[in-house]
Amino acid sequence: MRWALVKVCLAVTAMVVVAFAVPLGLVVKELARDRAFADAERQAATIGPALAITTERARLQRAVASTQAGGDGRMAVHVPDEPGERGSGYDLGKSRAPRGELATARRLGRASVSDAPGGYALLQPTALSTGQVAVVEVYVPRGVVTSGVTTSWLVLAGVGLALIVGAVAIADRLGTRLVRPAGRLAEAAHDLGRGELGVRVPEDGPAELRAAAAAFNSMADQVVQLLASERELAADLSHRLRTPLTVLRLNAASLGEGPAADQTRAAVAQLEREVDQIIRTARQQKTHIPSGCDASEVIRERMEFWSALAEDEDRTVRLAGVDRTVRVPVARPELGAALDALLGNVFRHTPEGTALAVDVHNGEDSVIILVSDAGPGIADPDAALRRGHGDGGPGSTGLGLDIVRRVAESTGGDLRIGRSVLGGTEVRVWLSLNGADAADPGQRRRGRKRRTRGGGRAKEPAEH
Repeated sequence: MRWALVKVCLAVTAMVVVAFAVPLGLVVKELARDRAFADAERQAATIGPALAITTERARLQRAVASTQAGGDGRMAVHVPDEPGERGSGYDLGKSRAPRGELATARRLGRASVSDAPGGYALLQPTALSTGQVAVVEVYVPRGVVTSGVTTSWLVLAGVGLALIVGAVAIADRLGTRLVRPAGRLAEAAHDLGRGELGVRVPEDGPAELRAAAAAFNSMADQVVQLLASERELAADLSHRLRTPLTVLRLNAASLGEGPAADQTRAAVAQLEREVDQIIRTARQQKTHIPSGCDASEVIRERMEFWSALAEDEDRTVRLAGVDRTVRVPVARPELGAALDALLGNVFRHTPEGTALAVDVHNGEDSVIILVSDAGPGIADPDAALRRGHGDGGPGSTGLGLDIVRRVAESTGGDLRIGRSVLGGTEVRVWLSLNGADAADPGQRRRGRKRRTRGGGRAKEPAEH
């Protein structure tokens, strides 16, 4: 917007300067020409009285020499023959005008200007006492005709350039007054989108931008209030789980010894830790940007937890790509929760003995986590991804895949469902390493929808 205003002002000012400077420059040129010929006419008029009195050569020569043009050698007098005395006429001074022009001026009896070498010749007819017409010639060099024109044009050009520069500077200042508040508003909206809930916009600038800033601040306050209400509700709901968790932990403690009892007690302890983490996170008033974690380490840890259940259900588990460090821009608890959701879906919605695999592919700008199984597959992947909006099937809370999708999209990636090489479902979690701004959310959703069509045979709807 700022440069658009500057360009418009530059174009308008340039047109105005050209519209006035060009005619004014031509007027200056004509004024200089008129001034030069007016001076030449004045010089020629000074010889008129002398010619009216006498045509004697010596006297006319002294009269010509007394003028400025005559002293500079730029004046000539052409005296015609006297009546009845052929050959009595003569030319006084150096003549530069063509003979034909002299004859024409004598015949017409009015002043005229003719071209001469290096300038112009002013021809001024003057009547003599004998009734004849003498012609006074004044030579005007071209330099005299254009004297001062170049300087005047340079002054006009300088004034026009100064006007253009001044107008552009003023337009830039005015544009800054408009653009700066708009830029602050855009930056604040970007910061709010990144989760900086405390950002606000100063209400200054034009009236429209002040109204927009006030509306933005009011919206930000409402967002903070809504998030605070959601945090309190999540904390309260999570806190209500403490009582049944306590009973469950006591019952698990009384199960005695054995692998199943140990596994049950570990699961109850893990559930209690997750509930505590939910309560602590919900009570936090500041939005923290995750510092990232090692995806390989998190996958190994969660697979160690799920391997006991896999062994009890006679499932074959394969891990690949977790033997080296793979950094991802996701907090460790969030990535662990996403993996638990995906692995829980496999154990919940595939028969016992179904093989599963977790593969990690580390690229230059992204990390892909594949969770595959040899189950019957998903009949409608689009519906499975939409089920986070509340249309989950039996035994589904409608949150599992939605949690995974949110984790992926927080990095600028996405979630896709397709057919695995094992014959069942493959859930592909793409985590971008370039940040959340690397891809447009709308484009990610559209791309995910195109890629998940037609994937798989009927299967019990996955939790998401």
